[in-house]
Amino acid sequence: MFAQPAPEMWKIVRDFNNYPVWVGGAGESRIEDGKTGDTVSAVRSVRYQDRHIRQRLLAQSDVERSQTYEFCGEPTLPVTGFQATLRITPVVDGDRAFVEWWATFDCEPLRREELTGTLQGSFGRWLESLRATLQSQAHSLRSEDAAAG
Repeated sequence: MFAQPAPEMWKIVRDFNNYPVWVGGAGESRIEDGKTGDTVSAVRSVRYQDRHIRQRLLAQSDVERSQTYEFCGEPTLPVTGFQATLRITPVVDGDRAFVEWWATFDCEPLRREELTGTLQGSFGRWLESLRATLQSQAHSLRSEDAAAG
């Protein structure tokens, strides 16, 4: 659960190229072939820690505040058929948001539990990065308002 409203969160997440803005450890990111970060089929080329990752935006919905993506080329995990979806749902009580991030993939059966745990841990860390980014932005806005007032 996030204290911020879903539309506010979607403004940050919506641009597929904004990964370094809200994911700790992500470095330079660019969308290939002159496309924009909200174009379905756009490929994000990003540095995450010491790895180069390429991901393709498969679907994006402003109505559902969701995006689905896949790895391009060699995945960074020993998986096939990987697709992940991030969805931000409004929570009316308190004008907050609920965020879901899940993935489907195939792998060696003996590694399924390990890889599921790896992804759950990564998604959890990245959502905490999103939380910290939102809190930092809110703090900056409060400071600007105080200085202006």
